[in-house]
Amino acid sequence: MTPTQTKILAVLRAANHPLSAYDVLAMLRETQPKAGPPTAYRALQKLIDAGLAHRLESINAYIACRLDHSKAPAAFAICDDCGHVSEHTGEAITAQLTAAARDGGFEPSRAVVELHGTCRECRGDGK
Repeated sequence: MTPTQTKILAVLRAANHPLSAYDVLAMLRETQPKAGPPTAYRALQKLIDAGLAHRLESINAYIACRLDHSKAPAAFAICDDCGHVSEHTGEAITAQLTAAARDGGFEPSRAVVELHGTCRECRGDGK
């Protein structure tokens, strides 16, 4: 990994919520004042390609990968109240979706599973 990728991965791992590319860029500029958006986007894409980070497409933000997804894509539960994201292995979910798509004559190239709702803490019910 490049020093920029290492720094961005550390920033993502330290964050307690998803970060936009511009959030990442602002933190990167603390040590690389001349860094521009292409630098951040290229490094983020390299981290995604290496399986070290994820882009949450529905909110256009990034998080560090915390699970092994070597057998299936990740699935995410995103709290619309506090922004907390929990990462899950989406093997069963994506297998069913892929089978349904193929039955309809569609060949998927990738899967992104994002659920939006309210986390346990924000609901306040402990369930």
